[in-house]
Amino acid sequence: MRIGMLTDVYKPYVSGITNYIELNKKWLEQKGHEVFVFTFGGENYTDGEERNIIRSPGLPLLDTGYYLGFRYSSEATRLLRMMDIVHVHHPFLSGSLSLRYCRPRGIPIVFTNHTRYDLYARAYLPVLGELVGEPALEAYLPVFCRAVDVVISPSDGMRKVLLRLGVNVEIQVVPNGVDLTAFRQPIQAAHRVDLGFDEQNIVLIYVGRLGPEKNLPFLIRCFAGVIQAFPQTRLLLVGDGPEKKTLQELVSQLGISPYVCFTGMVPYERVCQYLKMADVFVTASVTEVHPLSVIEAMAAGLPVLGIHSPGISDTVCDGVSGFLVGEEDMVAYAAKMARMISDKEERRRMGEAAQKEAERFSIDQTGARMLEIYREAIEKKAEKQRSFSVRVRRLLDRIG
Repeated sequence: MRIGMLTDVYKPYVSGITNYIELNKKWLEQKGHEVFVFTFGGENYTDGEERNIIRSPGLPLLDTGYYLGFRYSSEATRLLRMMDIVHVHHPFLSGSLSLRYCRPRGIPIVFTNHTRYDLYARAYLPVLGELVGEPALEAYLPVFCRAVDVVISPSDGMRKVLLRLGVNVEIQVVPNGVDLTAFRQPIQAAHRVDLGFDEQNIVLIYVGRLGPEKNLPFLIRCFAGVIQAFPQTRLLLVGDGPEKKTLQELVSQLGISPYVCFTGMVPYERVCQYLKMADVFVTASVTEVHPLSVIEAMAAGLPVLGIHSPGISDTVCDGVSGFLVGEEDMVAYAAKMARMISDKEERRRMGEAAQKEAERFSIDQTGARMLEIYREAIEKKAEKQRSFSVRVRRLLDRIG
């Protein structure tokens, strides 16, 4: 089948959503399907060997990496109208365009709500907080979800958030799959000496964007408190983002620079090696809907320290595969961090449980379920419609 992935932003911007789209695109193509990504901006970016990335012009939204685009180019519009099904990954720009271009032609629309838009906007664009806060979402999301054919949530926690916002259609829970291939085979761990660590160090690792939505100052301040009692501990921050310089300054102000290492952006295979070398995965984010980096860490056999929130709580079992504490409870977070550092046997036990739990997020399982949803949506659409006018439009699109 021909599948259109509609997203407000794609590479070179790095995020959980772009990684999800890239991974699912590859998996679906390996299964013999043709997948197109429709996005905005980045016209000068070279996609390399990746095919069928259809970019339309857009205005950059400050320095967020997002672009504002209110219509697709004529070439993108022509291709979009030839899809058998489209999968929307952002409800606002891409979502509204899917309704404009696809709904009149009877093309089924699947929507996955990946993001806590209220929390994300509060972190990146405080001035727009009210525009995409709960009142705005309560006004927009229920209407949009009723207009599409299938609504998907990557976690049960996010499904409950959607219900609270007034979405009153069936919501299917399908985790965002992760390619666990690299973790099912022996991984050569990174050499600690290359990072200035030794075998006596307990290494806490974070992998992801260094952005305001990740709540990293909270994590660093907790670490600064714990390091006084456990000076053998190190914090490894893998990734890049707009907050990197600010975080480095905070580390310096707290006087813990010798204990913290920033790697910057690294190749994916290097991330696997860093995870294999570390002892505990740590995150303080409360905006995750489906935390891919957490699942990869679990697949590498790491216990997780995090904060109770939709997505994280659906992934990590408190007391089994890691520890979870209440939001902004710095004392509890630091206490659990200290416990993980001091108890090697508990880390081992939790790491084994985490590795087993990660298997339920395999792309082979989630991808197969998504294919079922696509086929069911296409069949249901065919049963309901098609009106003569829709059939004529689709025919003209294909021969025009």
